[in-house]
Amino acid sequence: MPSLNPASPKVDKDTQYVIGSGPAGVACAAALLGRGARVKLLDAGLSLEPERAEAVARLRLGPPESWKPEQLAWLKAGTSASAKGIPLKLIYGSDFPYRESEQHVPADYDRVGLRPSLGRGGLSTVWGAAMLPYQARDLKGWPLGVPELAMHYAAVAKMTGLSARRDDLEGPFPLHHEQPRALELSRQAKALLQRLERHRSRLRGAGITFGQARLAVAAPGPGGAAGCVYCGLCMYGCPYGYIYSSDATLKQLQKNPNFSYQPDIIVTKLREFSSGVVVEGYQRLDRSPISAEARRVYLAAGVVPTAQILLRSMGLYDQTVFMKDSQYFLVPLVLAKSAGDVRHEALHALSQLFVEISDAQISPYTVHLQVYSYSDLMAQAVGKMLGPLRGPLDFLARAVEGRLMVVQGYLHSDHSAQLATTLRRGSPGQVDRLQLQAQTSPETRPVIRRVVRKLLRHGRQLGAWPLPPMLQVAEAGRGFHTGGAFPMRLHPGVLETDLLGRPQGWQRLHLVDASVLPSIPATTITFSAMANAHRIGWESANLA
Repeated sequence: MPSLNPASPKVDKDTQYVIGSGPAGVACAAALLGRGARVKLLDAGLSLEPERAEAVARLRLGPPESWKPEQLAWLKAGTSASAKGIPLKLIYGSDFPYRESEQHVPADYDRVGLRPSLGRGGLSTVWGAAMLPYQARDLKGWPLGVPELAMHYAAVAKMTGLSARRDDLEGPFPLHHEQPRALELSRQAKALLQRLERHRSRLRGAGITFGQARLAVAAPGPGGAAGCVYCGLCMYGCPYGYIYSSDATLKQLQKNPNFSYQPDIIVTKLREFSSGVVVEGYQRLDRSPISAEARRVYLAAGVVPTAQILLRSMGLYDQTVFMKDSQYFLVPLVLAKSAGDVRHEALHALSQLFVEISDAQISPYTVHLQVYSYSDLMAQAVGKMLGPLRGPLDFLARAVEGRLMVVQGYLHSDHSAQLATTLRRGSPGQVDRLQLQAQTSPETRPVIRRVVRKLLRHGRQLGAWPLPPMLQVAEAGRGFHTGGAFPMRLHPGVLETDLLGRPQGWQRLHLVDASVLPSIPATTITFSAMANAHRIGWESANLA
C-alpha cells in the first residue's frame, strides 16, 4: 500500500482512507474491513511519553497492594478536584491527549470547555467509559431511528466490551450485548440501589428509571477472566488497561492484512474528483507537505478538527456553523445513612449508577444522571471546602465522605448551549483559526432546577438528597458531549449531510464522527457516535 508522498498525489483507488483514531474512526474502519475493504487510517497519533509508559508497565506487573506511594505520585500529579469538578482530565499524569492542538488546530474558545485531541485513541483515552444507547423519544428530527442503529450498537458493544447488569434499564435501553459481566458496586452505591429498588413502583410512576451504570470496562469473569481490580485509580488511568480506549481496537485492526496505520499526519484539506478524494496535509514532526488520493475518505477527526478541515475544504471562511452540546452539570448527593469508612474501600471510581428521568414537566426528552461514589478526588474537594480546618476537622471530613456521592447530569441539546464555530482565514504568514463561542440557552438553568427539585421531592424514596446551593453548571462543551455541526438529513441542504455522512455536493467524502448527529440526546454520546460511524462504514463500503 503506497505511503503518502510529498511530491505528488498517490492514487490508491482500492483503498478507503479513515482520518482519526478515536472511537468513531476505529468503528468505521472495523465496519469497512468487515465488508472486505482495504483501509488506511491517517492519524496525528500522539502517544504517552515512553518513560510514563514504562512506569505504567511496572505497575501492571504487580497487584495494587504492592504499589508504593512514590509510584503513584507521578500518576496522580496534575489532577485535582474542587466543588466545580475536575479540570481537563489527564491520563497517567500526561496531557498528551490534548497536546499540540494549538499548533495544528489553532482555535479561540469563548466560554467553551471543549478541546480537541490529536492523541492516538482520541478522547477515549480520558473518557468516563459510560455506555447507554439512544431512545426513540430522544431522536426527534433524525432521518433514521433506533432500529437502523441496533445491529451497529451490537457490533460496537462487542468491540468495547460492556460491564452491565440486567435490570430496569434494559426495557428502555437494550443492552445490545449477549453476555455482559457486571462490576461490583461500592457500599454507597449498593445502599442507594437497594433504596431505589424498595421504592421502584413509586419512582417508576414518577418517570424515574434506574440501574447499574453501564461501562466499557472489563469486569472479572468466570474461569479467572481478567478484569477490574478495584484499585480506585480510574480517574487517573487504569494501569491494567481495563477501561476501553479505541487504541485497543486500533491494535486489533493492525493485525488485519487489509489495514494499515500511518501516524504523525495532520490533514488540512480535502479535494474531491470524480474517481476519488485527494487528501492534503503535512507530516506532524517536520511539516513537510503530503498528498494522496483515496477511493473514499471517512473523516473522523473529532468535532473541532472535522469542522476546521471541512470548512477549509469548502472554502467557507467567515461562515458560522453551530455545534450542539449536551449540557453537563454536577450536584452533590447526601445519603441518609453513612457507608462507613469509604477511604479504604476497594472500588472503581467511574459511574456506579444511572438514573434516567422521563418527565414531561421537566423536558420532553430523557435527562441522564450518572451517580459517583467516593474517590480520593472527592476527598480533595471536601478538603478544599474545609480549607485550613481540614486537619482539626478530619473527623468531620470522614463523616461527610461516608455520606457524599455526586450526580453528574446531562440534558438534551435542545435545552443546551450551542457553539458558534467560524473559520477565519489567517493573514499573510499566519494560519487559519477557528473561533468557538458559546451561545447559551435560556432553557438550560430552568430545566436543571426542575431536575434538582424532582430529586428533592423524591429524597425519601432515594434515601438521599441533592444540595442545590452546591449545584455547578459547567461551561458549554465541558462534558465533551458535542456534535451536530453538519447534521444528517434525508434531503441535505448547505452544510448538512446525507444518511452516509456526505456533505451536500460531495459523493466520496463521509463525515462519520459526532459532527453528523442531528441532535445530542442526554444519554452517553460515544456509544451512539460509534454505532453511527459503524453504520456509515458498513453501508458505504461497497459503493462504486
